[in-house]
Amino acid sequence: MGQLPLPQEIIRRKRDGAVLSRAEIDFFVRGIADGGIGDGQIAALAMAVYFNDMNIDERIALTQAMRDSGQVLDWRSLDLPGPVLDKHSTGGVGDLVSLLVGPMVAACGGFVPMISGRGLGHTGGTVDKLEAIPGYQVAPDLALLRRVVRDVGVAIIGQTAQLAPADKRLYGVRDVTATVESVALITGSILSKKLAAGLDMLVMDVKTGSGAVMPTWDQSMALAQSIVAVGNGAGMKTVALLTDMNEPLAPCAGNAIEIRCAIDFLTGAARPPRLHEVTLALGEQMLLLGGLASDAAQARGKLLDGLESGRAAERFARMVAALGGPVDLMEQPGRHLASVDTVLAAPAQRSGFVQACDCRALGLAVVGLGGGRRDPAARIDGAVGLSGFVRIGDFVMAGQALALVHARDADAAQRASEAVQAAFVIGDDAPAPRALIHGCVPPPADPPRA
Repeated sequence: MGQLPLPQEIIRRKRDGAVLSRAEIDFFVRGIADGGIGDGQIAALAMAVYFNDMNIDERIALTQAMRDSGQVLDWRSLDLPGPVLDKHSTGGVGDLVSLLVGPMVAACGGFVPMISGRGLGHTGGTVDKLEAIPGYQVAPDLALLRRVVRDVGVAIIGQTAQLAPADKRLYGVRDVTATVESVALITGSILSKKLAAGLDMLVMDVKTGSGAVMPTWDQSMALAQSIVAVGNGAGMKTVALLTDMNEPLAPCAGNAIEIRCAIDFLTGAARPPRLHEVTLALGEQMLLLGGLASDAAQARGKLLDGLESGRAAERFARMVAALGGPVDLMEQPGRHLASVDTVLAAPAQRSGFVQACDCRALGLAVVGLGGGRRDPAARIDGAVGLSGFVRIGDFVMAGQALALVHARDADAAQRASEAVQAAFVIGDDAPAPRALIHGCVPPPADPPRA
């Protein structure tokens, strides 16, 4: 048996720009998972990767090592009559697509074990939204997860201790060492959890714009290309769409507020156009990737039929009940979802066209209300948030509401109202229309494999 490598030598090699071997990466990730490598050394390697990057082979090796640091789900024993697939977003404001597209794809014959994340910075997290539903288990045991996926077709949960534990520890270190933005490390973090979930296929929604984690087009495209190359190289068929996040995707932001929006969407009470279009675009890619539709038109038709027939709403309701939530959530959301008494309109200070929006500032306004975390240990207030956003291109009159602030008290509402006013740019001229779907990165014809 050969001598084990020294962690500091692996750090030094990456610090100096060397390409790490699969054996070196495997050793280091094992040390992250079992505690054999300390936080200081993890931080040092993360910073070395941040500055010197990883090539595709290294990224594949890192992703697979983090996948293998815990349990990897295998769905073959269930003999499911459809593909196991998922969708994941890099995050934004008012992005509740996961709550919609999972049940919609399940209604079309797919099986969706969706491992989702919590909010980070200004972005909302699907797990935080689901925790606004009383009783909903975001961390069920794996036996319950398998049962819900088999019986309902979709289960949206958070990362469990058994799945990709090395990623969970590495991410915690990255979050406090200014290394979150590394494309290589983001790629490994996202895909290790998806591979651990046992997926056959993944559709990525990579956001670009003022509310995205990667705000510029070049950054977003680099991340999309990395995820597609590494996902396919690791044996999971992966495609990415680049979608707009220069304004909130839904007309609201906040946890219980977004759950209400999802219920309205699934039941047909309200389907906001931007949210509708991005949801259908991602759903189409999922059905095509999974062989559940032969072309985009057929895929869209199946998704719309799932909505209009009520099958998608039924899947969401069954998922909520199966994971411990109320059985009548769809019929009586007001009975179960928390709300606040203080609702304040944030008025436009002049008349004109909404020309631009600082989407990130709107997300931070929700955090300021208590709807996100100022630090990792902070509790989230599920009831607060913003609703009724105007859209870029709308004409507003002075005094018209740019959004409604849902707050615990008048002082918090006033602060958020001022933040909303500062986030919107209003001028005399209507802005040029902007694309909602900016591009697609398809699977490579011959993916690299490490």
